[in-house]
Amino acid sequence: MVHGEFWTIKDLFVLPNEYVYWSIQIVLYPYMTGLVAGAFVLSSLYHVFGVEKLKQIARFALVFSFALLPVAMMPLMMHLQQPLRGTNVLMTPHFTSAISAFGIVFMTYACIVGAEIWFVYRKFIVDSIHRLQAKSSRGPGESLLLLIYKVISLGAMDLSKEALEADHKAVKFLAGLGIPVACFLHGYAGFIFGSVKANALWMTPLMPVIFICSAVVSGIALCIISYAVFMELRKWAARRNKHYFLPDALAHGSSAVDPEHLRSVQGHEVKMTSKYLLIFMTLAITLELLDIIFRGYTAVKSWDILRDVIYEHDFVKIFVLQYGIGNVLPFLMLLAPRLTTRRAALACLLVLFGVLMMRWNVVIGGQAFSLTFAGFMHYHLPIIPHDMETFKEGLGGALLVVSTPFIIFYFLNMIFPAFLEEKEAH
Repeated sequence: MVHGEFWTIKDLFVLPNEYVYWSIQIVLYPYMTGLVAGAFVLSSLYHVFGVEKLKQIARFALVFSFALLPVAMMPLMMHLQQPLRGTNVLMTPHFTSAISAFGIVFMTYACIVGAEIWFVYRKFIVDSIHRLQAKSSRGPGESLLLLIYKVISLGAMDLSKEALEADHKAVKFLAGLGIPVACFLHGYAGFIFGSVKANALWMTPLMPVIFICSAVVSGIALCIISYAVFMELRKWAARRNKHYFLPDALAHGSSAVDPEHLRSVQGHEVKMTSKYLLIFMTLAITLELLDIIFRGYTAVKSWDILRDVIYEHDFVKIFVLQYGIGNVLPFLMLLAPRLTTRRAALACLLVLFGVLMMRWNVVIGGQAFSLTFAGFMHYHLPIIPHDMETFKEGLGGALLVVSTPFIIFYFLNMIFPAFLEEKEAH
């Protein structure tokens, strides 16, 4: 069976060798890289621009961005027929290839985020080494944690005022350097689509900019939801005195957590972050609408088929699901007075759905019309897999990709507690 034949339904005059080759994994590819970039931009609002109101969620966003990073390439690896060859992008860079450029930017960004986390948590790492070494009896978990901290400390045990100030300067420099790299990491995905001249829907210079803005929106929205959920778990553990339930309890070395304090911090951080989410949402919605208006005003030769796709075949997906439910509704929910944490989390969930539909409409909608300009193809997501290909390109593979960063964050939080108070970090 030809790749794509299982989930493609043809309508009218379609070429025999045309199928929807790029399925759900290619939809998730720019979606996951966008979450990485957006989470890092949120953390940089505090580290670079000094937005003190975001100091608690900024550290969480930094660690969560690092947890999302390995998943950025996972959809591509799932989509490849020979996934073991995917490492060639990282090991053999080639400056004339857009995909190879991703390998260069990806490795650069990974080094920047890893170094920034090291400088942010260096004081905590050294303090943890002294605390664990001072214990007369250590459990297996504490012994393993002590070994990890000794390795990642790299022997830098100086906690003088000058050393901590140098750490702070390094964090600010790396965060500032990481913003354009993070934007380029995701903007290049839009560049790949925008540079495909054979596809009328993708061929627009606004595509990279639209991808970047929507990436920041999705990353901030995911951080708000995740932060609210994890803080709810922490409040639940604090009320029932089950601090061992938290993955970072071992690293903290103490279990004194006040539920009222957690509630206060949660509400403050969610409300403040939602305001910045509104700013980036306004920019993203404006650019997407500007792109549609520009296409209709110029009315190039391919506009007839694009008009059928946008206003007929994908009308519900674009104007109802993407703009209505995914943009306008959460925008109004966030603008309404007396914003609560639950309402903000629900609005952010709708925002994530809207960004996912934007990626869906770009990737799947761009393949919907035939090169004959007289036929259409419809994509049906495989729900129940009957072989490995339909699992990877179906609902099972999508759920695997989406759940992986939370698993990584769970274990990463054991080493770098993402909910440290400002006084506890450097």
